[in-house]
Amino acid sequence: MPQARDTAEVTGRDRLLVLLLAFAWGGNWIAGAIALHGTSPWTLRFFGSSLAGLTLIAAALITGHTLKVPRGQRIHVMVAGFLNVALFQVLSAFAQANGATSRVVILNYSMPIWTTIMSCVLLGERLDRTRQIAIALCAVGLGVLVWPLIEQGVPAAAFLALGCAWAWGGATVYLKWVKSTVPPLATAAWQLVFGFLFIAAGTFVFEGVPHVNLSSETWIAILFVGIVGTGFAHFLWWSIAGRLSPVTASIGSLLVPVIGVLGSVALLGERPTANDIVGFVLIFGAAACVLLLPALRGARA
Repeated sequence: MPQARDTAEVTGRDRLLVLLLAFAWGGNWIAGAIALHGTSPWTLRFFGSSLAGLTLIAAALITGHTLKVPRGQRIHVMVAGFLNVALFQVLSAFAQANGATSRVVILNYSMPIWTTIMSCVLLGERLDRTRQIAIALCAVGLGVLVWPLIEQGVPAAAFLALGCAWAWGGATVYLKWVKSTVPPLATAAWQLVFGFLFIAAGTFVFEGVPHVNLSSETWIAILFVGIVGTGFAHFLWWSIAGRLSPVTASIGSLLVPVIGVLGSVALLGERPTANDIVGFVLIFGAAACVLLLPALRGARA
């Protein structure tokens, strides 16, 4: 994999690609919400994950990337696929179906904090001052955002969204724990394949045959989720990630929740409450502490 370049060497083309990726991933949440107006979470994820897997594998093969996974690593990719694709996608779809997309996005992007906590507990990684501040910010942000919802009853959507973050973070920590040596693009492709198999099994068990008699708007949204927001976006990210500086990559990651929340307001007509806004700022700040500050220190060094 090519080495990441210094911040000064990142070209305008690289920044444009990261911006396009942020819009693809951020738009994925909006398209998912639109699709859920016309179909069920299981059907959305059945077709979306199958299209994503096919898109990513086709793009990798066409561009000459290897998809080979060593025999001893296959079980690890399967476990990560269950957590990072099947569990994440199903939980996120049900969260969006039961609550505001903007709130689901906010809670989902607490993932870097949960990854930090899991890494400290399970892998023995050091909890430095920056990470301590990030965990404190995230805890306060979650309290501000979730507490008013608890007063009105059990906030199913909020806990489902947190489950997404836990599944995503768990897959990341698991692959670090097993010291996976599979190339990132191959890992992403086979995670989508194994994730689809889990989703397909769940669909037939809990829902039966996936719905196909859907409106054109719903199908367009599903196509965006599968082809653009998941398959092609993953291909583009893992194809260019090694050439990006940590600062550029971190900024690109942090743009996704911003676009997702703003898109929910502009396109879905959602109106976040004051608690949502304060919670978002705090959780976003926590994620920035974990993702961006270490990258900035490395760039200065």
